[in-house]
Amino acid sequence: MSKVFVIPDVHLKPWMYEEAGKLLKKVDYDRVVLLGDLVDEWNQQNNLGLYERTLSETAKFIREYDALFCYGNHDVSYRWKRKENGYSPKARKTVLSGLEKIEGSADKSHFAFIHRIDNTLFSHAGLTRVFMEKYFHGNNTDIDGIIREINVMGELLWEDTSPIWTRPQENPIEMYPSDMFQVVGHTPLTKPLRQGNLLSLDIFSTNPDGSSLGNERFVIVDTVDGSWNYADY
Repeated sequence: MSKVFVIPDVHLKPWMYEEAGKLLKKVDYDRVVLLGDLVDEWNQQNNLGLYERTLSETAKFIREYDALFCYGNHDVSYRWKRKENGYSPKARKTVLSGLEKIEGSADKSHFAFIHRIDNTLFSHAGLTRVFMEKYFHGNNTDIDGIIREINVMGELLWEDTSPIWTRPQENPIEMYPSDMFQVVGHTPLTKPLRQGNLLSLDIFSTNPDGSSLGNERFVIVDTVDGSWNYADY
C-alpha cells in the first residue's frame, strides 16, 4: 500500500465528504484516512442539526470507503467530559450517539488515536519524542507496541504533548521515531506544511467570522517515501 487520501479536520463541514467523493472517483488511491476533529466550529454550538448531519455523513463515508479514523481532541472531549474551545454542552448527547454510529460503521480496528500504514503514522496531532520519553522512558523502540499502548491510554492523552494535542508546527519538536513520516491535522494552516518528516494538513479550518483560513484542498500521501500531492492536481 502506498497512496492514502487524507481527510483533514472536518469541524462541522459535512460538505467535505461530497467534495472528497468526487475526487475519489477520479484519483488513484489505496486507502482513506480521517485525521479527526469532526465537531465544533465557531458560533455553531447551538446548531445541533449540523452536528447530527456531520456525524451521520462521517459514518456513511467511512462505511463506503472503508476509511480509517484518528480520534481528535474535539471528538473525545465529549466522551471524557473535557470542555474546551468550541465545546457545546447542548450537543453532547448528539455527539456521543453519533460517535457510536460511526464506530459501528466499520471494524473496531479502523478507529484509533494512531494508525500506521507502511512507513507513515497518521494521527490528529503527532507522536513526539517528548511524549514517548515521558510515558515509555525513552527506551522502547517497538513502534507498533507503542502505538498499541497509546491507542488504549484513554484520558491520559488529555495533555499538551499527546498525539491529540501537541503542536510541533508552532514550536519545533522532535517527532518519534525520526525515521518515519507523520501526517497530522489539529493546527490550522493556510496550506499544507512540510517540516522534515512531518506533514500538517488542517487546511479546511475557518476564522472566527466564518471565512476560510486554509486553501481547502485534499492531498494524497505516499506512505512509503513520504511524498505528497494535491488530489486535484
